[in-house]
Amino acid sequence: QVQLVESGGGLVQAGGSLRLSCAASGRTFSSYVMGWFRQAPGKERGFVAAIRSNDNTYYADSVKGRFTISRDNAKNTVYLQMNSLKPEDTAVYYCAATSTTYYSDRYYQDPAHFRSWGQGTQVTVSS
Repeated sequence: QVQLVESGGGLVQAGGSLRLSCAASGRTFSSYVMGWFRQAPGKERGFVAAIRSNDNTYYADSVKGRFTISRDNAKNTVYLQMNSLKPEDTAVYYCAATSTTYYSDRYYQDPAHFRSWGQGTQVTVSS
């Protein structure tokens, strides 16, 4: 399994931006599918975005056009650039990794399909 450490969370006003980072251990980072999920109080953990090893990306409808996932394989790091933040984006954001490749992008929207998880970073958006 790969070990993941998130950073970059914080408090921001509505309309602002944050960039989350997730640093991964291991020599095979470039082959992993990386994902970002979030969990608000009292809610289940939900899909935000994912990026394949070929840089194909997928987003939840709620963040399309506002969030961008990217990766830097030389730094073993995946990023989530979050713009035009809304109070409903408030949650703990988790980075996740899986070595499983599957043809359907919907496969990566299920947190159960990711083996490795970071500890999470809090994002709070004030109105």
